[in-house]
Formats: sequence, structure tokens, C-alpha cells
Amino acid sequence: MLFSSSIFLFLFLPLMLLGYYGPCRLLGRWSRPAQNLLLLVGSLLFYAWGEPWFVLVMMASILVNYAFGLWVHAQKSRGKSTRVSVVLSVASNLGLMFVFKYLTFVLGELGRLGLSLTVPVIELPLGISFFTFQAMSYVLDVNRDRGQVQRNPLKVALYISFFPQLIAGPIVKYETVAEEIDSRRETWEDCSAGVCRFLVGLGKKVILANQLAVVADFAYGLSPHALSTGMAWLGSLCYTLQIYYDFSGYSDMAIGMGRMFGFHFLENFNYPYISRSVTEFWHRWHISLSTWFRDYVYFPLGGSRVDRRWKHIRNLFVVWLLTGIWHGAAWTFLLWGLYYFALQFLEKFCGLGRGWPKWTQWLFTFFLVNLGWVFFRAEQLSVALPYLHAMFTPAAGVWDGYASLFLTDNLPILLAAVLGCAPLLPWLGARTAHWKGGAALARDLCCSAALLLLLVISASFIVKGTYNPFIYSNF
Repeated sequence: MLFSSSIFLFLFLPLMLLGYYGPCRLLGRWSRPAQNLLLLVGSLLFYAWGEPWFVLVMMASILVNYAFGLWVHAQKSRGKSTRVSVVLSVASNLGLMFVFKYLTFVLGELGRLGLSLTVPVIELPLGISFFTFQAMSYVLDVNRDRGQVQRNPLKVALYISFFPQLIAGPIVKYETVAEEIDSRRETWEDCSAGVCRFLVGLGKKVILANQLAVVADFAYGLSPHALSTGMAWLGSLCYTLQIYYDFSGYSDMAIGMGRMFGFHFLENFNYPYISRSVTEFWHRWHISLSTWFRDYVYFPLGGSRVDRRWKHIRNLFVVWLLTGIWHGAAWTFLLWGLYYFALQFLEKFCGLGRGWPKWTQWLFTFFLVNLGWVFFRAEQLSVALPYLHAMFTPAAGVWDGYASLFLTDNLPILLAAVLGCAPLLPWLGARTAHWKGGAALARDLCCSAALLLLLVISASFIVKGTYNPFIYSNF
């Protein structure tokens, strides 16, 4: 992934931008089709660079959903029910995900129960959960009249395979970009803002997330008997920060690249670690996934506007069960999803945290989220449970040399990461937005210098070949 990231940063993206704003724009009325074709071919090549065979799986998904989109539209035009076509569309997409993502796990668990089954080795196509959910969104939005059906299969292919958000999100609903596939308007202001956003995301990933991962991976790799309470808490905190900067960094890069090409993706993270409740946290964390489940699962089930409390509880349970399963084929992900169902149940129906002082609500929410990430990070329950035990029971001591060494070596990174969780930059931007003349020029020069420095430091980390984990292999 590191070599692919370097190629993408220093070769692929500049070439795409050059072709997009250069030769393609000189073709008159054919410029938009040429730009779309360039983006499609580039996206397929980008995916094939790391997944040379699985690009065929994605192309099959594109063709199947293109056909389902036409079928749904034809049924609606004739005034007929689309229930069968929509159900078959969802079933085919979930079936594809099941075969590649869950079949091995299910067969393995059945084997544990005593059934004599052959468990095949099936590699997981990168980003299958993301492009499958986008494919389902296309058909579902056509059915809901939230976007026009595409007669040209290449446009469906571009929507599903567009490279900025292909392997790590955000999940872009079809209704968000349906019109921009044909009628987007590129401006230099958007392109400039996209470059800035891309650099910020790159810095989050390379400078912060990758360095925090060293500490987190070391802590989770220790034997529970050798894990001190201090090292357990330091490792869990580092992973809590790592996953935020890794995931939001990729989202920033995707949103930035989208803007470079005229697409406007919705925000995916909104400073989630300042939340004062678990419900608020999920309004700020991985917004594209939570809104996907809200619009396509929670609302169709009735949401909170149901006539019985048990139905509301059922709807929450279904959403969180599916959220856990979506993240990966492991009991830890399932338990993580049910953990958030339990927390939201306690908040909505038992008043957990209601009326507490604001700082207590924030601290308690952060504590609960941090504990939840232990289940998310651990590969098995046999790792998660002893790790949680070490966090609260000093079997190997309260503090040790490992904790002292990692804390000392990574203190500047930790402090920067903690400060970055607060909306300091938006606050500073709002305070300086009215500046004019020399003050505004100084502000813009400082921002440009900071971004240039961020690029240089990020590039040096990439060239140096520092630790660069990819935590979305389960997705």
C-alpha cells in the first residue's frame, strides 16, 4: 500500500488532473464525455493496480446494478410495483458481499459446531463493502426518485468505481452526485480548496495516524500477562486517535480529490471526539455510513415514528446489528455493534447521561467510545477481553518501561493528535474571516506556508518508508 500511495501521490493524481483540465477540455461538446471516460478508465486502473483480478468483480457488480436500475425504472414508468426488482437487487448485492466477505467465517463457525465442511480460502476484494453499498444506493435512489436512471452504463460505472472514495469511503449516495455526473461545474476555487483538503488528509494519515499505530499495534501485540495497565490505556488511546486520523484523513483526501474534479461529496467526520453522547458521536463519526443505514434501513422500518416502543427498539437493534456485521466477519465486530445498540438504548430509554454537567457528559462519552474501540481493534474476543481486563486490573503492574518509553517518544504526536480533535482550525478561521488588506494577505501566506510544510513532511515520511498500516482490509 505504501508504494501504491507514493505512485498515486506523485504520478497518478497529477496525470489525471493534467488530462482532465488539458486535452479533455479542448474537445468542445465532447469534453464532458471525455472527462468522464478519463475518470472511469483511471479509476479502474487505480483499483486494478492493487487488485488486478478483483476489478472484474467490481465490473460485474456495475453491470448487474446497471441492469437493475433499468428494470426498476421501467417498472415505475409502467405504474407497476418495483418490490420484486428492488428485493432481487438488494439480494444480489448482499449475496456478492456474503460470498467474498462472510462465507469463510460462517463455514468456519459451522465447523466449530461439529459439521464436516470444507472451508475455502477466499480473498477479500479491497473496498467491497464501500462499492457494494454505493451500487445498492444507485438502484434504491432510482426507485425513490432521488436520481435519474442512467441509460449509459459508463456513467453508472463512474459513480460506483470513482477512485477517490473507492477503497476507504466515504460512501457517496447516488442522489448526492447524480446531477454532477453530467452537469458539474469545475472552478479553480474548488480545485484549490480540494488540493488544500487533500494535503490536510494526507498529513493526518502519514504524520499522525501512522505514528500512533506503532504504539497501538505494540500494545495489542503484547501478551495479556505482560501488559501493564498504563500500557493498555496508552495503546487504547493511541488506537482511538489512530482510527480517527486514519479514517478522517482518507475521507479528507477523497473529498479533496472529488472537488478537484468538480464533485462535491458530503462530510464524513465532524470532530466526533467532542461529542457529549453516543448518539451525538454517531452524528459526527462516519456520517456517510450512519446516514446510509438511516435512509435505507432505519427510516423504511419506521425509525422512531412507530406506534410501539418495542418497534423503535427493534429498529435500533437491526441497524446496529447490521452496522457491526458490515465492518467485518468476526464476533468482535458483531459485539461492537451490539455494544452501541445497548448504549443508545440506555441513552434514549433510560436517560443515561441526561442532565449531567457538560464536561462529565463529554468525558463519559469518550470513555465509552474508547472502550468500544478495543473490541473493534482486537482480532478475536480472546484478545479483546484480556485487554479490557488489563486496563482495569494491574496484573502486570500499573506502569512499566514500555509505557514510559512510548509515552516519552510519542508525546509531541499525542499532544498534536489530542489538540486536533477539537475544532480549533474552524474557530480560528471564523475569527480571521473578516480580516482585510495586509492582515488577510499575511493570513493566506501563513496558511499556504503551513500546507507546503505539511506536504514536505508527509512526502518525507512516505519516501522514508515509515510504518504504514492499512486498517480497512476487513471492509
